[in-house]
Amino acid sequence: MFEAFTIGPAIIWTRIIFLLIGVWVSVEFFLRLAESANLSLQHFKDRAWYFFGAFIFFGRMFAVIAQYKVYIRDPVRFFVLWDGSFSFIGAAFGIGVVIYWVTRSHRSTFLQWLDVLLPAALFGSAFDWFGQFAAGRAYGKPTDMPWSITYDAINVRYTVPIHPVQLYYAFAFLILTFVLLVIRKHSKRAGDETSVGILLATLCTFVFEYFRGDFSIPVFATRMDFVILLALFTSLGVFAAVEFRLTQKALIIQEAILIGVFGGYMLIRNMLPFATFELRFSQFLAILSFLAVVVYVVVHRRRYPHL
Repeated sequence: MFEAFTIGPAIIWTRIIFLLIGVWVSVEFFLRLAESANLSLQHFKDRAWYFFGAFIFFGRMFAVIAQYKVYIRDPVRFFVLWDGSFSFIGAAFGIGVVIYWVTRSHRSTFLQWLDVLLPAALFGSAFDWFGQFAAGRAYGKPTDMPWSITYDAINVRYTVPIHPVQLYYAFAFLILTFVLLVIRKHSKRAGDETSVGILLATLCTFVFEYFRGDFSIPVFATRMDFVILLALFTSLGVFAAVEFRLTQKALIIQEAILIGVFGGYMLIRNMLPFATFELRFSQFLAILSFLAVVVYVVVHRRRYPHL
């Protein structure tokens, strides 16, 4: 375990070093991809503080949510930014939020920006996972596999060999970044990199999270929940695709039907005799992200057939 090292009187946290490297390489990668796609970078200069604030806030917020029990006991710790709790994916999400806001009136669409943001975020996230491996964060479950590792640290609850799940993520995201570059080279429509990237990232997250052994927010779901989620996002996609053809009255009726059906299911869900199984919160978020992106890509391609 290489959680920290010293240079004179200073203590250098290894995870912070990898996080900063991840931020640096992902920003460079993002800017190069944006330039190759002929996307204007002027709004990054005009609103640099917005991007910086969103990066810090969302990165910190996602990390706090993942460890909410710690911060509930000590809320002031939320503002202690140097304690090492930071989510690179959360920070990338914050950048995406600002990009969506500032590019609404631009000729380029948000999906075109997603096609350059997602590979850059995955590339930077790989370095963040290397840092978490060194710091003993997001550790795995016990295993007898020959590539298992053993931590001797107070923050790791296992003293037996465990899965190096952080390395699973790191190498998978590096490979996925390369795959997206290949797809980008042969892509003819906006959304190809985003669609493939979110699909493979969701699969990686869903599988690798089963090897995690640290604390997580549990989500108890049924198979029917996923059927309903799929139906909901499909309905939203159909609604977004045909909304310009509907009258105001038809829009209200369709919205009422959606709210009635899916809201009614949420009310009676606990009374239905379906067996539940446990997911980690990150697995559930990955599924939601995948469904939302698929709907967005389909609707975008219908609205912008030339892109």
